[in-house]
Amino acid sequence: MLEFRTEGFNGYAVKYSPFFDSRIAVAASANFGLVGNGRLYILDLTPNGIVPLKWFTTQDSLYDIAWSEIHENQALVGSGDGSIKLFDATVDEFPIQGWKEHSREVFSVHWNLVAKDKFCSSSWDGTVKIWTPARPQSLLTLPTHSCTYSAAFSPHSPDILSCVSSDSYVRVFDLRTPAAANHLTMQIPIHGGASTSVPTKAGFAPASCPPSEALTHDWNKYRPSVLATAGVDRTIRTFDIRAPQQGPMSAMMGHDYAIRKVTWSPHLSHVLLSASYDMTCRVWSDGSDTGMAGGDADFMRSGPSAGPMMGRELGRMGRHTEFATGVDWCLFGSEGWCASCGWDERLCVWDVRAVMV
Repeated sequence: MLEFRTEGFNGYAVKYSPFFDSRIAVAASANFGLVGNGRLYILDLTPNGIVPLKWFTTQDSLYDIAWSEIHENQALVGSGDGSIKLFDATVDEFPIQGWKEHSREVFSVHWNLVAKDKFCSSSWDGTVKIWTPARPQSLLTLPTHSCTYSAAFSPHSPDILSCVSSDSYVRVFDLRTPAAANHLTMQIPIHGGASTSVPTKAGFAPASCPPSEALTHDWNKYRPSVLATAGVDRTIRTFDIRAPQQGPMSAMMGHDYAIRKVTWSPHLSHVLLSASYDMTCRVWSDGSDTGMAGGDADFMRSGPSAGPMMGRELGRMGRHTEFATGVDWCLFGSEGWCASCGWDERLCVWDVRAVMV
């Protein structure tokens, strides 16, 4: 395991470069993101360990990061002052571009993997905005009317994006639809209704628990209709947008506190990583590899009254000593390398296979 100290700054998000297998970016904030500066670190993995290539200090906290899909040296950050900034690792000191339309904290930024001239952001102001680096103003604003913690484009379509928010809904937008309904095509209650159930150690329990804030979500890289959500209730759920009325396909439980980040593996269709306020990062299977949940046969036989299947924890990494807030997979090489960051001012680079039971 490799480590780097973001001294004086508490990590919020980490992302591997889509262009270089040895480059990582970390978005961090002073004073746990409550007040003070932010800092973007561009780091290289070398034979001598993790070496900072460059860092940029900002006037306000940084909460998320996204690498550009069109320029290998550029990365976006979302800031506590409602701004989005684009930095270039070859340019000293200042962002090369900036946008400020959000009225509150920008908690997520995500670059479109298909239409690579666009990116999106979500904010505590209850909106998702779509941008292009070619324009100083946003292209489109999608209201959610609720504090929106995570927004992401589908990796399979240039026009579909989703978000999760404090009202416990996952919303799916299709930009090809008429604008009259703000392109909203689907609104799935994450906690379901009284007819659904959640697996527990003692059997099944009703899933009609009070809604709680959804903090993170991610699209499956291999199954275009599947996404995962997680948040304050400590449960990872997967949904198939082909049948939103059926509720979650699978549920993964085990974290002791809120889940801050969840991300699907870029190598295996059934594997996820999560980072939690319980100071652990965990690797999971949603069960689709064994037919437990999520396969087409399981999708066809399930009905509205069928509860989600139980995924399983494959292993955990417990080296963080404060909230684990960010985790990301390496896109290159063997299918186990990842990076995590947390409020303990540490970036950890580790191999998932080393912690699997």
